[in-house]
Amino acid sequence: MESLQDALYNWLTIKVVCDARPDDLAAKETQDFFEEMLTSQHHVSNIDISKDDVMYYVSYQQGEETKKARYPRELIEIMLNQINQEPEKYMDYPIVD
Repeated sequence: MESLQDALYNWLTIKVVCDARPDDLAAKETQDFFEEMLTSQHHVSNIDISKDDVMYYVSYQQGEETKKARYPRELIEIMLNQINQEPEKYMDYPIVD
């Protein structure tokens, strides 16, 4: 089982990619995988994200408790930045309805 902190980090990283590339099927499937892990293994719900110039802030429910985490933007946006710098290496596989 992946730790909650790792699952939140991975989910947020791919969510940032999904938000920037809403038609990317691979990114969406990966986001769904981590969302399922957060809900089924870690019992997380009601995730809320905010950010400033330096950090992403994540608040969430885990059971009856509201918890918070924070991650440096530099780490969260690294995958999106890499995709944007070398788009030829990261084909956008669209979602087919």
